Amino acid sequence: MTLGTSTRRSALALTAVAALALAGCGGGGGASTDAQRNADAKTVALTISANVAQGGKNAAEADWIVKYVIPEFTKQMAAEGVTATVTLQPSGVDDEQFKTKQSLDMKTGGGADIVSLDGIWIGEFAQAGYIKPLAEVVGPAAAAWDGWAQVPQAVQQLAVFDGKSYGIPNGTDGRVLYFNKQLFAQAGLPADWQPTSWQDVLDAGAKLKALPGVDPIQLNGGTAMGEATTMQGVLPVLAGTGAPLQADGKWQGNTQAVRDMLGLYKSIYSGGLGDPQLQQDAKGRDKSFQEFAAGKVGILLESDYFWRSVVEPKAGVAPMANRDQVVGWAKIPAQQAGKGLKGQDFVSMSGGGARVINPNTKYPQQAWKLLAFMNSAAAVKAQLAGTAKITQRTDVNNDVLAGDPMLSFMSSQVLPLTAYRPGVAEYPQVSKALQDATAAVVSGTAPDQAATAYQKALEGALGGASNITSN
Repeated sequence: MTLGTSTRRSALALTAVAALALAGCGGGGGASTDAQRNADAKTVALTISANVAQGGKNAAEADWIVKYVIPEFTKQMAAEGVTATVTLQPSGVDDEQFKTKQSLDMKTGGGADIVSLDGIWIGEFAQAGYIKPLAEVVGPAAAAWDGWAQVPQAVQQLAVFDGKSYGIPNGTDGRVLYFNKQLFAQAGLPADWQPTSWQDVLDAGAKLKALPGVDPIQLNGGTAMGEATTMQGVLPVLAGTGAPLQADGKWQGNTQAVRDMLGLYKSIYSGGLGDPQLQQDAKGRDKSFQEFAAGKVGILLESDYFWRSVVEPKAGVAPMANRDQVVGWAKIPAQQAGKGLKGQDFVSMSGGGARVINPNTKYPQQAWKLLAFMNSAAAVKAQLAGTAKITQRTDVNNDVLAGDPMLSFMSSQVLPLTAYRPGVAEYPQVSKALQDATAAVVSGTAPDQAATAYQKALEGALGGASNITSN
């Protein structure tokens, strides 16, 4: 989700639309909650809305829906004596435009039966009343789906808000510490390195510092990298303190956890373990990729995207012909063992999307069958089309990732302990304030001072301190 003015406007617009809906203004009569309506229909028409277009944006997913999902599901329904017509409503626009259109459609009692949403939008749509829990829209059939056993509990959280499931995740990712084994060997560090605390990472950085022309650690910071700073920097580090960014409706403000997070940035960027200028460069993230590939960065926190799309030997953004021999990976340690979220020793952050059932659907049971089919092992594998990529399903991952040790590690070791961003309208403003705080520390501001400024910015953005925790 792109941060900035457009995102904040979109969030405000969605809030305004929700207010109109609650006030009974505008068109539409609201969603029915009769999960069994038209359950016995022998002829049904269903639509799928996603920000995809054949020959355009996310073309591979569009092709999968048109060429696999629709014909195969139609056959399945025919075998049950039901004539089903399924149509893809393509889009291919800016994500914020897509988001606004879906919210307006749902608000007026319309919209597609199955809708793909960014996971960070789930809470916002739920708060507005545009989507409802699966248990309410579908009834017992949703909980009885055998596919849930293949979706790790941590991954299911991508489509959960306030403890209730609103859909099925349609893929996810994870974050780890990548490291250069050649540089580690030169610094006297092990090839099977697995730090168990922040201090272990800093200690490794101190040894790498002795190597000429090497930046020991790259931890995304500042505002130039935007959301990459939050997801590949702030949030994994904050998770290591054991404090979620938002809990019980309150955001982390000037807390010890935030100060500790900023303190780690200080240790890296004021301690000569990272390049402060790179964090301020408009193309700093891309440059960090190039430097890692060139053997000039020792440790880098990134997602599986880095492995499969950045340093991929043949088609990567910054290809490494010797990737499989040189690049190592390790779980992100908590500040100290046992201090991470849920008392974990290791932490991660993930993103991704989810598909939900529009409460306005005329065919909730048939829509659920379509959603379950789209997330079946066969369908998920068909969507991959032979590529190695982490999916929401453990059984598919075990199969398709067997030949890729890094992605297998991500699926088996990282996804079970991952966490997600709060999916509410205020998040982009909080994220921007966190980026500003790291920018200040990277530039030399003391963590306590940066945390105080962050608290003030948060109060301004959120209209006061009533929903902010500070200690």
